[in-house]
Amino acid sequence: MNLRRRLRGYAYQVLYRLPGRARRRLVRLVSPKYLVGAVTLLHDSEAPAPGRLLLLRQPPGRGWGLPAGLLKRHEPPPVGAARELFEESGVALDPTALTPAVPNAVVHTRGWVDTVFTAAVPASRTELVVDGGEVLEARWFPLDDLPRLTVNTELLLGVYGIGPAATEDGAS
Repeated sequence: MNLRRRLRGYAYQVLYRLPGRARRRLVRLVSPKYLVGAVTLLHDSEAPAPGRLLLLRQPPGRGWGLPAGLLKRHEPPPVGAARELFEESGVALDPTALTPAVPNAVVHTRGWVDTVFTAAVPASRTELVVDGGEVLEARWFPLDDLPRLTVNTELLLGVYGIGPAATEDGAS
């Protein structure tokens, strides 16, 4: 174990002597790479407990999901979450109106990370607009009576103690 530690120390010494550009390239070659997305849990601020959540049905339409998408290069996560929410549901929110969920990031086993935000709007005064291509339908659903969810949505909501994959402590 002592030899292993020394070899690791030498490797770091060599790494830190490399020019910054070469060091970054080498690190990118050996470290895991993830796609980063942004997800919004949009609640109906008028709904009685346990509340309602905005869900989307996207092609092929076999399950319902959350407003979400990949971040653009150098796009801050709240900006990406607000952009995706607007593109997919027509709900326009300022990125500062989004609150980071706890936990704010969910690492999926298939190689992507979702940054997750929450917000609340009055459903009765919020027009939902979908394009019929990327999103087929947008609707509010009671948290205690969710429709069939996509696998990824079910797992993500379970982290927050919502839906069929929820655990008693709110973590899955």
